[in-house]
Amino acid sequence: MKKTLMYAVVAAVCFSCSNQTENQEAQATQNAEATEALNPTLTKIWETDSIMTTSESTLYDKASNLIYVSNISGNSSEKNGKGFIATMKPDGSISELNWLTGLNAPKGMALLNGKLYVTDIDELVEIDVASKKVSNRYPVQDAVFLNDAATNGRSIYFSDSRTGRVHALENGAVTLIAEGLENINGLAFNEEGQLYLLDGAGLHRYIMADKNTEPVNEVVKGGDGLVILNDSTFIASRWDGEIYFISNGKEHLMLDTKSEGANTADIDYIEAENLVLVPTFRNNRVVAYKLSY
Repeated sequence: MKKTLMYAVVAAVCFSCSNQTENQEAQATQNAEATEALNPTLTKIWETDSIMTTSESTLYDKASNLIYVSNISGNSSEKNGKGFIATMKPDGSISELNWLTGLNAPKGMALLNGKLYVTDIDELVEIDVASKKVSNRYPVQDAVFLNDAATNGRSIYFSDSRTGRVHALENGAVTLIAEGLENINGLAFNEEGQLYLLDGAGLHRYIMADKNTEPVNEVVKGGDGLVILNDSTFIASRWDGEIYFISNGKEHLMLDTKSEGANTADIDYIEAENLVLVPTFRNNRVVAYKLSY
């Protein structure tokens, strides 16, 4: 009697596991089909003249309705004092070309509590938005090539592509968050404060608790800019001229500008207008594309 009961339980468990596996496989198939059915596209809306010298990053500020553009103006690793930040309007017009000057090779940007934070080779520069002046500089020990920046609403996180590290500025001090991430670049937080990143292995979710990564997509490797549309949908750029739509782990190439000699660096997104903002680096422009899906 006991053996009969045991066999029945085992059979029930196996049946449950089988159903669960089948359900997961069916869901994965549905997700892939749904992504293909979306057919996401990008349509050019406007572009600037070639006045953005080595434009690397765009950042839209909803509060001021302005777009910040970081301009390297030379070698991306050289301390030449020629780097600057420009501001634009969402219609493509220039608000202030030389909003702030005197930087070296500014790249990723993030806004927090009235301050614009910019990565600048081996330091994080804090700019007071109201006064348009540098209010602080945070040197990063052993930094080589600080790149993207993002915020969770409390702290500033930023990557170093050459050392494979992610740092954070917390309570006025720089701390090491993660390391061993080859070619780490793009960072973005979702609304729940979960960190996603682009590195040489693809798009990953970073788990703070155990300092591990969970793969989302392993095809779009060496990505640059990252935008999160929702927990399963992303836009990712690769610097050499590609922009991908990633949904439920499946990628779709929306834009390829390599033949035009235009890069697609650290992108951003204006949700209200479905506009993808693309700094073209060597092409010295910012281009806006309408996203449809």
